[in-house]
Amino acid sequence: MSLKLRDLIRQVRACKTAAEERAVIAKESAMIRTAIREEQEHYRHRNVAKLLFMHMLGYPTHFGQLECMKLVASPHFPEKRIGYLGMMLLLSEQQEVLMLATNSLKNDLNSSNKFISGLALAAIGNLATPDMSRDLAPEVDKHLSNSNPYLRKKACLAMARCLRKCPDMVEDFVERVVGLLNDRSHGVLITVVQLMTQVLVIDREYVLEEQGGGGQYDGDEDAYYESTTRTAFLKLVPSLVKLLRNLLSMGYSPDHDVGGISDPFLQVQILTLLRLLGANDVKASEEMNDVLAQVATNTETSKNAGNAILYECVQTIMAVESDDGLRVLAVNILGRFLLNRDNNIRYVALNTLAKCIADGQQAARVSGGSGGGEDGEDANTAASALQRHRTTVVDCLKDPDISIRQRALELIYHLVNQENVEALTAELLNYLVLCPREHRGDICTRVLRVVDKFSPDDRWRVDTLITMLTIAGRECKSSVQSATVIYISQSSEDLRAYAVHKLLKAIRDDDGSQWGLLNVGIWSIGEYGDLLLKPYSYTPPSSAGNLSEVAELSAMPAENAPVTVSFMALEPASVVEIVEEVMNRHTCPLEVKQRALTCFTKLRERYENSADAVTLEKVQNLVKKYEGSHSLELQLRSCEYGALIDAIKGVSMKRGDGDDIFGANQGSESVSDTVKTAAREALARMPVVDIKLVQRKRAERADALVEGDVMDPFNAGSNGASSAPSSSGGGGDLLDLNDIFGGGGDAAPVAQNGSALKAPSAKIEATPQSDVDLLSDIFSAPAAPAPAPVATPAAGGFDIFAQPAAAAPTSQNDLFAPQPVATNPPPLGSSVVDPFAAPTPSQQPQQSNAPATIPSSPAAVGGPTPSAVTVQGFSHQGLTVEFECTKSDTWNKQNSLLVAKFINTTDAPLYGLHMQVAVPKYVTMEMKPPTSTTVPVTGGSSTKQVTQTISVTNTMLGTKNLMLKIKTSFTSKGTKVEHMATCSGFPAGEY
Repeated sequence: MSLKLRDLIRQVRACKTAAEERAVIAKESAMIRTAIREEQEHYRHRNVAKLLFMHMLGYPTHFGQLECMKLVASPHFPEKRIGYLGMMLLLSEQQEVLMLATNSLKNDLNSSNKFISGLALAAIGNLATPDMSRDLAPEVDKHLSNSNPYLRKKACLAMARCLRKCPDMVEDFVERVVGLLNDRSHGVLITVVQLMTQVLVIDREYVLEEQGGGGQYDGDEDAYYESTTRTAFLKLVPSLVKLLRNLLSMGYSPDHDVGGISDPFLQVQILTLLRLLGANDVKASEEMNDVLAQVATNTETSKNAGNAILYECVQTIMAVESDDGLRVLAVNILGRFLLNRDNNIRYVALNTLAKCIADGQQAARVSGGSGGGEDGEDANTAASALQRHRTTVVDCLKDPDISIRQRALELIYHLVNQENVEALTAELLNYLVLCPREHRGDICTRVLRVVDKFSPDDRWRVDTLITMLTIAGRECKSSVQSATVIYISQSSEDLRAYAVHKLLKAIRDDDGSQWGLLNVGIWSIGEYGDLLLKPYSYTPPSSAGNLSEVAELSAMPAENAPVTVSFMALEPASVVEIVEEVMNRHTCPLEVKQRALTCFTKLRERYENSADAVTLEKVQNLVKKYEGSHSLELQLRSCEYGALIDAIKGVSMKRGDGDDIFGANQGSESVSDTVKTAAREALARMPVVDIKLVQRKRAERADALVEGDVMDPFNAGSNGASSAPSSSGGGGDLLDLNDIFGGGGDAAPVAQNGSALKAPSAKIEATPQSDVDLLSDIFSAPAAPAPAPVATPAAGGFDIFAQPAAAAPTSQNDLFAPQPVATNPPPLGSSVVDPFAAPTPSQQPQQSNAPATIPSSPAAVGGPTPSAVTVQGFSHQGLTVEFECTKSDTWNKQNSLLVAKFINTTDAPLYGLHMQVAVPKYVTMEMKPPTSTTVPVTGGSSTKQVTQTISVTNTMLGTKNLMLKIKTSFTSKGTKVEHMATCSGFPAGEY
């Protein structure tokens, strides 16, 4: 025999481990299953009660669902009570077995026992499905007019469930719901108001879904406001107002009093219903304005019941078409909530205030502008009234509860205007010091928006952004750094001097952790380092008003006389030493080192006439220090910047044959004046950024990405046409701030006129992914570094940093064009290093120890080509692959024929040879099967070499070299071998 419920509870509580508890439950579940199988009716109610206890503990009880149905069908009330309880807990509306209870529910609804009918109504209110709702709605409707209030209130809740499952039945029950509003029972009234609220919500969803053609909330709101259900309920607004007023004037009633408030639950429900009825209805709002003011004025706030009513009253006032005085009253109520010691009430107040202000600003924008005041404050009285509680909101930033601080922060963003921007921004910066690091990035972005919109002057804007970078430079996003650079570059010369002096001081005092500060500071020092050599002094104008307000809110005494800001003049050596110290820190990130190299190069030009020879030499050595760096970007910058400095000094860098690398002054030992001028222009101050142009460019790129096209980042025209420069400085398009703080060397080569360079042989789309990366994606293996693309200078401009193109003709007019690649290699003893020269094949790393036959130097495109070239593929576990390269088409140099030769250096044949080859997108390939899948031992008298022919077409010949990604599999001595390799040793300019 199974245990009694109390005995089961005792045994479970006596278990010391989870395993013991599972054993007890498993044993009792087996006993219950046995009783169910043997149809032990006299223990059925006990078994279901024990199943309810197991369900509470989280154990499976699905095997007892039919037992609940049998108890529901029992004629005895105790068994029905257990059965309905089990059905509501153990079943859900998705259970198909629930349909078996429809007939029992209908019979119990017609029972003369009100408690049995009440159980059926409670089950319908919790579990009714759409089919059950349609079948049982008439029976529930009968109980809406029942003389017993106990059944009427349960019938209202059951009807709410039925109408929610079958929205098309709403209009049929509107009149019946209206009649119940005159009931004298508070229990019935609260359920009727809940039913009306549910009907309005259901009707809105149903109307909008029909108007929108299927999707919820896709239709027209006007159709809902004109619906018959809402129109019928609007006629009841006077009755609801009268009912609420009676509750307010009602004396003490022990049956309904909660904390000195008469039936607060009913008051809250009525206010919720009035909020739905008064939305976008002026007449209904006018009818309820008086009672809302009475509720807001007369409700006690000493207990939570009164606070709940006031909160709902505020929600209603803000939602309906109330007058301005009522909205101010609502904001004052929320302001009093902010002084409450209960964090829950303060959180609710902050959240509601932020929502109200945001909704008001959105309404002002929709109505056509800001309403005549700053951010619409003249029209939105809630915002203007909230300004009086600004100090209280700011104090919430010091609350120990993080959720309170976050809500206060959101609200402060909505409070900022022209009058208080300085005070509130100071509070935001103070909070930035204390807030968690994960929130600093978002706060910096929001402060930038505030500064950009409400800044009183340029000096305050730059000062605020620099202060923010000193506090959270490591967490701020690159957009904040870019904006700071833009504001500094757009400012006056006097403000630039102030900014660069302050940034230098901040960098000197920083411990190297604020990377954003280092980026902006080092950029500014490089651009405006000459201003550091002069002393700077600034005296702010004395004025009342905002300055005194800032002093008061910041708890700082107001100074009678303005404070003069002074910076001493610095020596060039001191400036260089500060930047060098930043660069030499072991925590200095790579991007800061890249900016520092640019800074040193520009300082070399800025200090040419003011610094001593030792400092200039030190700067040049610092630039050339990273010529052998493992970082490709640092190495590239170091070599290029060193060449620029040498060009400015007039030093000619020689190749092995004695020609100037710029190709502009052949046969002379000095650099021409034209080259010097061009090098100085490259290191001159960057032109002022046109922020509107940058935003337009980014918008165009975003639109192109959305459409699925990859747009050239600097080419706004079509068909590869070059766009005209937007600024008189000749290169305004180049100053995209994404390039300043973006990916550095990942940007595409850019011509002087602002358009991306195109390969002459094919139309190539710009893509952020290298060709080798594309090959890596095919076989999911790391690839060798991709060679940098060779750019051809655009006509009429200088491409200072372009690599030499193998096929580019040299012209005396193109001062920065590279010389053609020499047909003979330079002498081994030559000490002159060309930083721009492409690596010769002898400098390229070998894939294996096996020798590769490479021509002495790559030939220019279109020149004489050798008959055959052997390129080493790879060598792995006895299998060596070599490619014999020939030109199959004399008239089309893009076509090449590769014959893969497989060499077996082991002492046994290799079986199951299979080779796969992948190429970049600019190469097309046709591959034939191998002559044999068995590779015999190479060197035998009767062995025949195994080969495989591959035809390739390089559409970017002369710009990009041929590369192959090879995956080979074979069986050696019974062991399956797989190998992957990259072959990129093909002669440059030929294949």
